This record gives sequence, C-alpha cells and structure tokens, in this order.
Amino acid sequence: MIETLFNITTRQFITLILGLVIFQTAHSQNLDRTFKSAEIEGEFVVVNTNDGQYRFKAYTPEIIETSFLPTGETFNAESHAVVLKSESALELIENEASVIIDSKGIDVIITKNPFQVNYFFHDEKIIAEDLGYSKGEEHEKISLKIKEYELLFGGGARALGMNRRGHKLELYNRADYGYTTNSKLLNYTLPIVLSSEKYMLHFDNAPIGSLDLDSEHSNTLTYETISGRKTYQLIVGDTWEEMMSNYTLLTGRQPLPPRWTLGNFSSRFGYHSQQEVLETINKFKEDSIPVDAVILDLYWFGHELKGTMGNLEFVKDSFPTPKKMISSLEKQGVKTVLITEPFILTTSKKWQEAVSKNVLATDSLGNPFKYDFYFGNTGLVDVFKEASKQWFWNIYKEFIDMGVAGWWGDLGEPEVHPEALQHVTGTANETHNIYGHTWAKIISEGYKRDFAEVRPFILMRAGAAGSQRFGLIPWSGDVSRSWGGLKSQSAISLQMGMQGLAYMHSDLGGFAGDLEDDELYVRWLQYGVFQPVFRPHAQEAVASEPVFKKAETKALAKKAVELRYALLPYNYTLSFKNHTTGIPLMRPLFFEENQNYKLYNISDTYLWGRDILVSTVTDSGLEEKEVYFPITSNWYDFYTGKKYAKGQTRTIQLEKDHIPTFIRGGAFIPLAKAMQNTEEYKVSALNVHFYFDEEVNASKGEIYNDDGASPKAFEKGEYELLHMTSKYNKEQLSFSFEKEEGANFKSEIKKLDVIIHNIEDEPKVINVDGKDIKFTYNQVKKTIQYQIELKKDLTTVTIKLDKK
Repeated sequence: MIETLFNITTRQFITLILGLVIFQTAHSQNLDRTFKSAEIEGEFVVVNTNDGQYRFKAYTPEIIETSFLPTGETFNAESHAVVLKSESALELIENEASVIIDSKGIDVIITKNPFQVNYFFHDEKIIAEDLGYSKGEEHEKISLKIKEYELLFGGGARALGMNRRGHKLELYNRADYGYTTNSKLLNYTLPIVLSSEKYMLHFDNAPIGSLDLDSEHSNTLTYETISGRKTYQLIVGDTWEEMMSNYTLLTGRQPLPPRWTLGNFSSRFGYHSQQEVLETINKFKEDSIPVDAVILDLYWFGHELKGTMGNLEFVKDSFPTPKKMISSLEKQGVKTVLITEPFILTTSKKWQEAVSKNVLATDSLGNPFKYDFYFGNTGLVDVFKEASKQWFWNIYKEFIDMGVAGWWGDLGEPEVHPEALQHVTGTANETHNIYGHTWAKIISEGYKRDFAEVRPFILMRAGAAGSQRFGLIPWSGDVSRSWGGLKSQSAISLQMGMQGLAYMHSDLGGFAGDLEDDELYVRWLQYGVFQPVFRPHAQEAVASEPVFKKAETKALAKKAVELRYALLPYNYTLSFKNHTTGIPLMRPLFFEENQNYKLYNISDTYLWGRDILVSTVTDSGLEEKEVYFPITSNWYDFYTGKKYAKGQTRTIQLEKDHIPTFIRGGAFIPLAKAMQNTEEYKVSALNVHFYFDEEVNASKGEIYNDDGASPKAFEKGEYELLHMTSKYNKEQLSFSFEKEEGANFKSEIKKLDVIIHNIEDEPKVINVDGKDIKFTYNQVKKTIQYQIELKKDLTTVTIKLDKK
C-alpha cells in the first residue's frame, strides 16, 4: 500500500490515511491510551504509549505479530506455537497524525489522537483494535472491532456448526461425554479466530481463558486470559488455501504419517486378552475385510476399568506373550497401537517408581499431588519437567523395541487437572491447554532421537496450536452413538483442518451409548471413507468392528472399507499436499466460492481434497437429499457418471451402499488395485480415472509416492511425483504423464490403466508417443480404457475424438 502513497503530497497522504480509518475511530478506540513515540528496534517496531508498549514484528508480508507490554512488564519471547523465524523487515513512516508500519503486505496504521491500531491488506482495512489491551479484576483482555457482516470460525473443536459468531467460547480443554449436535466445549480448544473476510487471528498464549466472538452483538471480538503473553498474530492470504499455508508456515506443518495410518483400524473399548485380539484379526482375514492396525485400550494393562491405570505393562495372564502377539500381527500386515494415559494411580505398579523418580506434578510443598477421579486415586506426570520427559519416554521406548507401532494418548486434556496442582513451569491453569501438546512433543522428539527411521503414529485427544508439527492426530472425543452425534462430525473436522489440525476425525459408528443401529453404523463408515482417519471405535456393548455385524451390514461396511483402500493413492497425495502446504484434507465449500455467504454454514457437503465432493447422510430413513454443486466446475456422480451442472442445487436419490459422491470435471482420480492392507499396495500398476468435461480446456493432477515409512522422505529426495495434465481442443484430447524423481529414489510407478469417463462416441485412434495402441470403448458407460507403460521422463497420449 505504501508505494502507492509516495506519489501524493504530504497533505493528501495524511487526509487519505485518516479517511481510511475514520469510519471506526468513533467506536474503536481506547480513549485512555495516548501515543508517545515510535522507533525501530531490531526486528521490531516499538510504539510507546502512556500505559505500555506495543511491539510489532513481521514474519512474512502476510503474517504480522502484535504484542502489548503493560507498564512494568518485560517481553516474553517464548511461544509454544510459533516456529517460523522473522523473514520480513518493517518500515516505519511517521507524521503528525499517524504512524505507518509497512510490511510490504499487511500495513499497520496507528492514528495518534485518538489512539487507534488498524490493519490493512491490499489497501483494504481488515480489522482494528477496539480497546486493544485492558485489564479487569480477573482477566486480561485484548479486544478488536469486527464488521457487522463477518462470519467467524475457530476456537478449536466444538459442536456448534460452522459460524461461531455470537458465542463466548471457554478455552479449557475438557471432555464432553456423549455429546451430539451441541457442545460449546470439547477436548481440543484453540485461541484462534478465522473470519469470512479471509484473515486469521492467533492469540499466542498458553494459560486458560476465553474467546468472545461478539456474544453481546457489539461487533467486538475479545480474547480473555488469566495471565501470560498479550501477543497475537494476524495472518492473511488472497485465498483460503493461502491463509492455511501461511498459518502452518508460522506454527509448523504436519509430517507425513506412516502410510498405514490411512488404512482401516480394528478398535474397541476394549480387547481383554491376547486371544481376543488375534481372533478378531483372524475374522477380518476370514471375511477378506482390509485392516492395517489394531488398537488396544486400557485392558492391556489391567483387568478392570478402575485401579490399574499407570501400570504401563501388559497383564501377564491375559497377554502372556505380547512380543509374540505383536510379531504375529506384524507378519499379517497389522500394526499394534497401545493406549497410554498420563495418570499414575496410587494403586498402580508404577506409583512408587514415579514418586521416587520425582516425575509427578506436586502440591505447594513439593509433594506428589494426589487426587481422585473416575479411575481411582492418582498423580499426574509432569510432562514439563525434564526428568519426567525422559522417564515417560523410556517406557515408550521399551514398547517400541518390542514392536509397538503407534500410540494412543488418552485423557490428555488432562481430563481432571485441579487448580492447586503445580507443574515445574507453572500452575495447572497456566499449563492446562498445552499439556497434550507437550506430551505429543515428548513422543515426537523421542522418535527423532532413538528411532530416526520411523514415522510415529500419535493419536491424541487434546493439544494446542501448532501440535500438528509433532504429528499429533486428534479425534473428536466421546461422541454419542446416535444420529445427532454423527451430524456434528463433519463440521468439527472442517473447522480443525482450517486451524492446522488436518487429521481431526471421529470414532466411526459413535462411541458413547448402547444403541444398535446398523443404518447409522453404515452411514458413519461411509462418511469415514472421506475423513482423515478410518477408525471404527465404540464401547464394547455394541461391536465397532464390521466383522461382528450381521451379513447385510457387514457387506455394506466392507464396501466402504474397500473404497477407502482403493482411494489410497489419492489420499496419500492429499497427505503429501498437507505436509508441504498445510492445506487440509477436508475443505468447506466456501473454499470454492468465498463470496457466496450461503455456503459458510454448510458442513454436511464438503470437498475431500480438491476434486471429490461428498455429502453425508445423517438422518435415518432418508431417500433423497439436496446437494449444492460449486460454480467452479461441473460435477460427475462417482457411481453413475451422471453430470451435474455447476452452481446448481439438485435433489439426489440416496442408495444404501454409498453416500453421494461426485468428481470435479477435468479431474484425475488415481485408484489402487484391491489389497488386504497397505503393505500390499502396488503403486507399480494403478488405475487413473479421468473425468472428461468439454468445458475444461486444460487440467492437471498428481500422484505422490515414497516408501510410506521413512521420515522426511520428500525432503531427503526419497520420493516420486507423477504429474498428469490434460488438454482439449474440440477434436483432440491429449495427456502428458511426467515423472519427477527425487535424487535418492527410483521410480516405482511403471504403468497405468487409464479410464476416461464421459466420452459420447468411440474415438478414432489413441496414440502414445507416436504409436497407435489398442483400447476399449464402453458404449453404455461412455468410457475409454487403455493401458500405458510410463517412460522415465515424459509419456504423451493423443486421442482423436469422433465428433459426429
């Protein structure tokens, strides 16, 4: 913005600046705050006022940080969330009326009298401070003024639909057992706000508090906290995708999970014995239902629900040979995942060791803090203490050496966290919301140190902003096994993906309650095909595994599982894109049409990646459903091939064996051959479906591949990308398939079976690299199919269309 202002006179300059901000100054200002001075100090622009000091810092032109230090306080530079170093300098321009801070992107314009902080991007005002920082009797606050028409998202995981404006959201990670369509507080809260105006605010502070998203309808957004940093980052972007990318650049991106994470899990609460685990997996094999992992809930360390948490060792009578069991499962391509909790009960086998090693949180006198909760009388591991970190990690290391492939960290809010409890770094309330975050960091860093060639699987119920960089995979807690429980799930996952946590998912089938509803179970699994992790899980009164369902239900569930595996090359490429760009796997419709405000409240229809449109079925007995098709493309039914024109709402007839699924015109959809687990995945021969659309003159897609297991495979050059492009010019359809090989990888993608949809007439000829090849044309399905061997670099295909 500043560059355009240098060409006008000083008087015009001042007039313009004041004009840009005056429409809010009467209502968005702190009348008690007065300007004193402004200067550059290193990477900061420092603005001094009568009651404190502002410190502005740009990370990039699209990310700027604002901190306020009340008089007498010193600056705390420590952030649990931010990992990016400042890459952008600020310029300071001052005149009699204003201070202008230019980042070559976001500009901060401060009017001196009355004092007002305003933020601009692309010459447009984004947001302004209202009172800015203020202090009450119980809370410190930062308030900003928002536009009356803005919609607001964020705050972490909540069952509140999409637009959260009008709510005051507590920032205190807490479970809500059996929630359905409305829960204002869940396990994973975040001090993050996103606006329909395409900006994002992250209040960079650990202690508990709240986000008031204009609950009093005064066009004010307020962050409240009990203590800590008065710092927030403003993140912008020209598109939603750019904003997600900028935020995850700031706080860190999710590492690629092991490829088996995208397979099917066998999980329940819980398996009571080694024999039960092996018999369950054997049933998957007998029914030829793919499975990649089994999760052992708390019965692996105790016979009873209560009194045994913290044993952290296998029960010898019910799990007599755990190493042999884990090895046997591994030979079948099935990974073992164990649950752990941070609670060490006074009745557990580890209690005396935990006390003697001084690894527990304490009371004010330094003694282990003991208290009662559902599972018994307990202490809590102080994950912030160095000795505790090493002690806890050594336990994990022992089991990893035994063959355990992944970890489920439960109750990590922590579920019960008394205010009087003390951690080495602060009180319970000061550390509560970063407890799960720090726990995940212990496991992540332990793997990097002791198992550097292994990608960890870290499933956890709670964390903080930036936890994605530790590979944390969250789930939506103890949702009710009901239609109401299912209704809230897609919105929770969409919201969390927008806040950096792209692997948020649900217990498929629902967790809490004894409802036996096969229709609900199947619809939940069909939705699960298009959520980040496919993991049926429930209390044991009603089976979560498809192998224990009646024949019809089992067959429908099996079809869903098989589709999940068929989509593996598409899904793994989504994971790669998330890892490299931060763009979520599940994306709201408004990513396609950000000016269509009708779409901002829609969550039951969404995009899985860029090219698959999905609509959930969340009511019993439905025979039809209305679906909106974004204006950016025409869309084709994945099952019937029927075309749906862009920008329309159509009534879709529902089928038992799938939920409505549509493909973007011009999209490449890679599908894998049948497999029983991801170890059988054959990338050497894939099916690639192309959805021809006469309105699409050019399109592109890609397939990412690596060994599925090595950390930082892309960064080490241990990967390949197949770039696919299409071009259409009325009489000819052409494709190019170009390989990009990492410096340390030999291509494994050898050939493709290409299926082209929506071709009205049999083509005259198909030519590959100058030679005619054989192909088949299906008049009924309107498809062309041919096979090609891929060259080392570029393979081209030309199809002469018969235009009658």
